[in-house]
Amino acid sequence: MIIQNFKKKCTAAALGLVMVFTLGAGSAFADSKMDTVISKTIGTSYKTGGTTTNGFDCSGFTKYVFKNVGLTLPRTSKAQYKVGTAVPKSQLRSGDLVFFNTLGNGVSHVGIYVGNGKFAQSSSSRGVTISSMSQSYWANRYVGAKRVMSTTAYQAVAYD
Repeated sequence: MIIQNFKKKCTAAALGLVMVFTLGAGSAFADSKMDTVISKTIGTSYKTGGTTTNGFDCSGFTKYVFKNVGLTLPRTSKAQYKVGTAVPKSQLRSGDLVFFNTLGNGVSHVGIYVGNGKFAQSSSSRGVTISSMSQSYWANRYVGAKRVMSTTAYQAVAYD
């Protein structure tokens, strides 16, 4: 138990450093509320149906992050894909939701784009982590992205 807690703390610290370097350079949300919320959740375990820091599934994670910046999202990745404005991959900006087909039947996974080709997600194998969209697994399963914050809300979050 002590070793597991130590490993979890070390993993969370290492991922926190990755977040600092990833989000600090090139993120429109640098030092923002959203970055802070995401950073505090890095290393949180995956839990099917989870919506709290006791454990998140993918859409529970995105719903939690956005709730903490004042926006309400639907509960599931499929429902989240139905909101917002479609964004071409070439125009992604930090805070956009990115969607993937991981089960072979349409949208089944969601994360939050954090800049520099990376996204924050709650992975069933690693919990909350930062992943590269160019990794073949994610690149081959990418469905699309949605912008759920208006320019006004985006700027308000970006410059809090």
